[in-house]
Amino acid sequence: MSSLSIVIPAHNEGATVTEVVEEVWAIAQQLGLDYEIILVNDGSTDQTGPLAHTLMQRIAQLHLVEYFPGRNYGGALKAGFGAATKELIAFFPADKQFVFSDIVRLLERSAAADIVSGYRANRQDNFIRKLNAWSWNTLIKMIFGSLGRDIDCGFKLFRRDILNHVKLVSDGAMLDTELLAGAKACGYGMAEVEVTHLPRTAGRATGAKLIVIVRAVRDLLRFRRRFRREMCGERS
Repeated sequence: MSSLSIVIPAHNEGATVTEVVEEVWAIAQQLGLDYEIILVNDGSTDQTGPLAHTLMQRIAQLHLVEYFPGRNYGGALKAGFGAATKELIAFFPADKQFVFSDIVRLLERSAAADIVSGYRANRQDNFIRKLNAWSWNTLIKMIFGSLGRDIDCGFKLFRRDILNHVKLVSDGAMLDTELLAGAKACGYGMAEVEVTHLPRTAGRATGAKLIVIVRAVRDLLRFRRRFRREMCGERS
């Protein structure tokens, strides 16, 4: 039976991090898998860190990775992936916009796919964020072909072996694209499942900030240049 590492990136999510970790823990116990939860405190300046340390006192499977200053979204995920020890890796945000019980859908599809990406069929974001997402997905499809209908959905599951063959470089929002494009180029099987998406009720989303968009475009141009040259290592 597979084992599972659950990576939760968190930046200033003190209002939701306790509830999210407790939700993940409760569901993980029901899966019948060997599991670990890796919470990445990415340079938070609120109560995220102290709350994480409190959670560790009662959740034996919870491990904490912290960076000050933060490494941004992609950097936080890479740190979590680097700490993961199980056969499968799931990543799930700490903003309480997803429902972790949907992991069952991803796990079911993982029997026939190496990477399973969630997609938000009923995305609960404002118009600007939806427009940015549509523009980004359209641009990525033009360059790399279809990688799925919701590239930047923060709820994915993949085999840890992929990290031995797909080089992840971006510390920003490009990381999802690097993972999906790299997995596709290396011949890994990919699948999608619908996941629940909820309105954000606390914290602040950063994906629509101009600096985040500029960094993503910069990383995209760099990734495109090196994609054919060095994306895939040899697969056994």
